[in-house]
Amino acid sequence: MLRALLIPSLRPARPPAPAGFAPASLLSDTLRMSDRTDTKLWHPFSDMSAIRGNEFVVERGDGIWLYDEAGDRYMDGSGALWYANIGHGRREIADAVHAQLCKLESYSIFGDCAVPPALELAERLSALAPVDNGRVFFGMGGGDGTEAATKIIRHFWTTQGQPERRHIISRTNAYHGSHAFATSIGGIPANRTNFGPLVEGNSNVMWNSAQALRDEIARLGADNVAAFFCEPVMGAGGVWPAPEGYVKEVAAICAQHGIIFVIDAVICGFGRVGTWLAAERYGVRPDMILFAKGITSGYMPLGGVIVGERVADPFWNKSGNMLRHGQTFAGHAACCAAGLANMDIMERENIIPRGRDLEGVLLQALISELGDHPLVGDIRGGHGLLAAVEVKQSVLDASPATVGQLYKACREQGRIVTRPLLKGIAVSPPLTITEAEIKELAAGLRAGYDAVWEKLEA
Repeated sequence: MLRALLIPSLRPARPPAPAGFAPASLLSDTLRMSDRTDTKLWHPFSDMSAIRGNEFVVERGDGIWLYDEAGDRYMDGSGALWYANIGHGRREIADAVHAQLCKLESYSIFGDCAVPPALELAERLSALAPVDNGRVFFGMGGGDGTEAATKIIRHFWTTQGQPERRHIISRTNAYHGSHAFATSIGGIPANRTNFGPLVEGNSNVMWNSAQALRDEIARLGADNVAAFFCEPVMGAGGVWPAPEGYVKEVAAICAQHGIIFVIDAVICGFGRVGTWLAAERYGVRPDMILFAKGITSGYMPLGGVIVGERVADPFWNKSGNMLRHGQTFAGHAACCAAGLANMDIMERENIIPRGRDLEGVLLQALISELGDHPLVGDIRGGHGLLAAVEVKQSVLDASPATVGQLYKACREQGRIVTRPLLKGIAVSPPLTITEAEIKELAAGLRAGYDAVWEKLEA
């Protein structure tokens, strides 16, 4: 008997829709799940030949819970794509966006134009960021932030009379987005294939070795190195927390050689590791911080880069250094209004520390349920409210489709929506989850793993 049958609390009847939500589906009957045989929607990072017409359609959300077209309830174990930090269905953000849309949906901030929410959010981020006199360049997501950061970095060194400092170093397993520069500096080989030549002048060093960074700088020559990018906890690359002391050590190495130090807080920021912008937890003051995801908890698309005074100075205090880069919707008024409302909620409900307060609870729950499971090779976590359960390599060698099967089984048997990785399953639930719900999450994963193991054993 599968453990899924022992956890009926994960399958409660659908409760009444919360105030402010329309109970009826917004999809026409002809497009409902039971009738759909194909789709015109091209999903990112997806094998469309396998999923066309077979989508898991999320119709609404409430707190940590998701509801499909049939009204079945699932726990959002992944926080959508690592971003639903305050949970779903927060009317305060909808109201803030509605009020802004009624006043001014947005207006371009190119040239000397600005909109109040963008000005206010930039001030607020600068005040919070552990950088010197931070300036905020907005985009619509984390990849936009990486693209802006890499261009700013290269342009900066040109203003310093050192255009040869173009090389950017990142780490194996790193993910910094899927734009051109982001793909080029990323450390996940599968994400770099099939695209032909990428942007030149970058390399990866072993993710957990500060000495590897020193060696690469020596190989290249420090006068040729522009920047080093670092995720404190790698998300898409497999949920790999940096070793103790690593972030401080690589920050010191960069400072020694004048290399721009960039913290990628796209996943780790806004409470995921227990602080606003991740860098604070490690006691470092980077030159630049990438942000996105949790800044609006996904209610509107927003991201960007906070640039410290050293790098911003030639653009802000010397004429002739226009940065010819930016997105049409940068500083979008309604998106910035969502960010401000989201941050208000985080402050009022003291959500930011929860990433650190609950990290041990999540790790222990996963170890208790899955530590002895025959499919499991490793469980990583304990550094922020995110974790990964990796499948044994011997299992993957024998059955390469196991991760996809686990992703579906955890959802279908355990009613937990997770995030599939190359070698396992990741979880990063909303920061509003309770300790009791974390235990339910782990039990639901166990149900999915049991179901897949039973099929493999059959």
